[in-house]
Amino acid sequence: MKKRRKSGSLGSRLSNSPIHNLIGGFIYILAVVTGASWAYVLKGWSWGDAFYFVVITVWTVGFDELHPIVGDALRTITISTIILGWLGLAFLAAAFVQYITIAQIQQLLGTKRMKTQIDKMSDHVIICGYGRIGQMLADELTAGQSEFVILELNEQRFNESVARGYPTWRGDAADEEVLIAVGIKRARALATVVPNDAANVFITLSARNLNKNLEIIARGEAPSTKNKLLQAGANAVVEPTHIGAERIAQLILYPATSSFTDGSDRMRTLGIGLRTLGLELEVMAVAADSKLAGATISAIEHEAIGSVFVVAVNRHSGETLTRPPPDTIISAGDGVVVITRSGRDTPRIS
Repeated sequence: MKKRRKSGSLGSRLSNSPIHNLIGGFIYILAVVTGASWAYVLKGWSWGDAFYFVVITVWTVGFDELHPIVGDALRTITISTIILGWLGLAFLAAAFVQYITIAQIQQLLGTKRMKTQIDKMSDHVIICGYGRIGQMLADELTAGQSEFVILELNEQRFNESVARGYPTWRGDAADEEVLIAVGIKRARALATVVPNDAANVFITLSARNLNKNLEIIARGEAPSTKNKLLQAGANAVVEPTHIGAERIAQLILYPATSSFTDGSDRMRTLGIGLRTLGLELEVMAVAADSKLAGATISAIEHEAIGSVFVVAVNRHSGETLTRPPPDTIISAGDGVVVITRSGRDTPRIS
């Protein structure tokens, strides 16, 4: 005999019932007020007097009676209104308290669950700020299979991050206690991408004070901010007007490969030379759902019809292959250094 499957989890039933109870309570009160008013109107009262008297009776205000309550019929109507109205108000008050209590419990459990998840993290990345760059950075780190947590003070952006399913902690990233709460002493990198240079400098100072070995990538808007961030302890400074969120993810995910692509004057000169030839040198992260995950380098280049050439591979484990053979298999989370031909449609390795 098959067991009947219960519809919905206990959490979903609890979260939905307060709303249903509130709506049901309002409908019940409305029905009582309407029915009682109609009964008084049938006994010769005006609609205005009937409605007013029912309201003050249901809400137990108890002002003077507008008309004498004489006769069994009027007394029965009045007693029924008092009893039914009191029951409705009691139910509505209980539903309202339940609604507030359930919301508080859910928030408390959500915070506790998130704290437990963060406490289990080690060698992770902390993203300070879930603005435009923070969102792109989170997507890139997800594609690179890197564990991370987002720090966001703004309620709306915090809710957006939670809705995306990202581990998110609400708080001021410049507060050392908040940084400790997200495991900065166990983290391997921190990216502060708040759209405020002063805040990024202060966050960098706080983070460096808590973890001397932390890799700190900071966002800087004004040209004069770069030196301040470096002096504050940042390992690298990214200027969004010149370099996108993909570059920040490369510095975090593939530090060895990033050094290979632009860590020397020779490589920068090579990059300029390639661009004059209509070519680009870049690092791409292979997402878990990419059709290229599990493919060989030769297959990738063959499918690209000569528009993509793989020159290096940075394994998710940290190993760097600077001259990978054609039969090298690309795995999800790898960083692939490619030369692409600009101006042509190329397959996206992500």
